Amino acid sequence: MPGRALLWQRWRASALLAALALALPAFAQTAAHEPESLPAAQARQEIDPDSMAARTLACTACHGREGRATPQGYYPRIAGKPDGYLYHQLRNFREGRRSYPQMTHLLQFMSDDYLHEIAQYFAALDLPHAPPAPAPASAAQRARGQLLVQQGDAARDIPACVQCHGDQLTGVQPFIPGLLGLSRDYLNAQLGAWQTGQRQALAPDCMERIAQRLSGADVAAITAWLTAQPVPDHGRPAARLAAPMPLRCGAVPEALAGGQP
Repeated sequence: MPGRALLWQRWRASALLAALALALPAFAQTAAHEPESLPAAQARQEIDPDSMAARTLACTACHGREGRATPQGYYPRIAGKPDGYLYHQLRNFREGRRSYPQMTHLLQFMSDDYLHEIAQYFAALDLPHAPPAPAPASAAQRARGQLLVQQGDAARDIPACVQCHGDQLTGVQPFIPGLLGLSRDYLNAQLGAWQTGQRQALAPDCMERIAQRLSGADVAAITAWLTAQPVPDHGRPAARLAAPMPLRCGAVPEALAGGQP
């Protein structure tokens, strides 16, 4: 396995390529919604070059300063997400279960240990969320979305989102992400990717099974309701599931999927 020095050199080379390809449009998008204060600019200039903040600049070029992308953009917020979830997504990109060439290129030479470091760094950031950015939707569409999110559809074997993502939809430690504070475009794209096989997870892939049962109207309703909701409690993930998960997910160890004793 390559040593840390070699990994660091490869990371810097990958980061430079990613920054050249992605930074200008990403920073332009961020600047439009999140003006940088003078203290923030000074802090950015004085960043320790060997810190995780410096090593993850290629990440924040798209995911926003400190990984707190806003719902007005496309890229998802990663600050405060459960570290197990972030680690699995980094591995999924590196190993081809998720398809996004820039991410694959950035991660291809990184070890599991280093991916853990990145995941833990972003997971530890406790930062406020931007206000929701609701998309145009009818009252009936949002009501349908709320029903699917909170109750599911038993007739079609579709569990409620809250059964896995937590009562507040802020995720569950350490492997389940929150669903709030994301853009509607991103949520639509991810559900569509599961439906078409472009996004996968460790088997059994529970989200693929659920997404296959959703119609286009279901997806539109769910994402319309989710993007209209404020993020409670800084988006902190719940400590544990309140009840057993309705189906097995390969990314969640069975010992953690059973809810409280």
